[in-house]
Amino acid sequence: MADIRIGHGYDVHRLAENRKLIIGGVEIPHKLGLLGHSDADVLTHAVMDAMLGALALGDIGKHFPDTDERYSAAAFCHRHDPAGGLGARQSGRDCSCTGAEAGTAYSEDAANPQRGNRL
Repeated sequence: MADIRIGHGYDVHRLAENRKLIIGGVEIPHKLGLLGHSDADVLTHAVMDAMLGALALGDIGKHFPDTDERYSAAAFCHRHDPAGGLGARQSGRDCSCTGAEAGTAYSEDAANPQRGNRL
């Protein structure tokens, strides 16, 4: 029987001015970008965390700490193998990304208290 491992990754970065918006290694033209020590690519960071978790190797911060200037403002995720050459093979990946500008996600519920009580 094959050795099957499953990991789960999650990442969050705040939107900020004067930053690039990079998701999954793709730069998306937008007035705001994601704030972070590196490229702040939330999708790639979550995928790396999932891979590391499946291999019981800790999280992305253990391997690429935000205290190490080598990774400052760098798209390091696309140049490093988080599995460290352990011979692991990825057979599939499901990913979800959600984004919203601050104050827009629940503005209707805030304006109408009755709407928020339905769930």
